[in-house]
Amino acid sequence: MEGNGDPCRPVDVGMTRVFELFGKRWTGLIVSVLMQRPVHFAELRRAIPGISERMLSDRLTELAGAGLVVREVDEGPPLRVAYRLTDAGAAMEPALEELGRWAEKHLAGESGCPNHG
Repeated sequence: MEGNGDPCRPVDVGMTRVFELFGKRWTGLIVSVLMQRPVHFAELRRAIPGISERMLSDRLTELAGAGLVVREVDEGPPLRVAYRLTDAGAAMEPALEELGRWAEKHLAGESGCPNHG
């Protein structure tokens, strides 16, 4: 609403950083899978239908760079790579659970249309 005399407050730095990371497709889904337990790359890919290996790898690299995910190599044989959340990543669980509850209440099905009922 224009003209009310109150300037629009700029978005704070923390919120900007959150959405730079979580505003990207797949990131939230990856974290939600890792909330359950550490997961090997192939399991993680199967748990998220539609994600390519390259995209999964890119997102995991970004999450690791942000300090939210750790890559662990099991020398095997066979050599396997698993991913787990760091303490900082795991600390997002209450926020993600709240977002899930909000979505169930306010977003209808796959269409993304608000639930008016």
